[in-house]
Amino acid sequence: QVQLIESGGGLVQTGGSLRLSCAASGRTLRGFRVAWFRQAPGKEREFVGAISWSGRTSYYADSVKGRFTIPRDNAENTVSLQMNSLKPEDTAVYYCAADPGGSSAYTRSADYRYWGQGTQVTVSS
Repeated sequence: QVQLIESGGGLVQTGGSLRLSCAASGRTLRGFRVAWFRQAPGKEREFVGAISWSGRTSYYADSVKGRFTIPRDNAENTVSLQMNSLKPEDTAVYYCAADPGGSSAYTRSADYRYWGQGTQVTVSS
């Protein structure tokens, strides 16, 4: 069992930046593909971005492309979601998800077995 823990959420003004982190309790995320999803109140959970286990492939939803990136640190202890130029419509609970292997950046929830509890991001207008 892999326990994922997100951190870094909070309140930010429109145009601001936040960096979320996803860590695996007691282990690294080396060898895991990782994705970020979000769910706004009253809406379905939606894909935000994903990165392959190697870090060579990443993919982003159109709504965040050019604003969000997923950096992986060298030690693979954490995988982050760097969010720039935030908009009120980015307000949601953000979840990281992970699963071993995978050469692509998978975009479906079903492609990930392990999920964090989520962290709230609120963007004020």
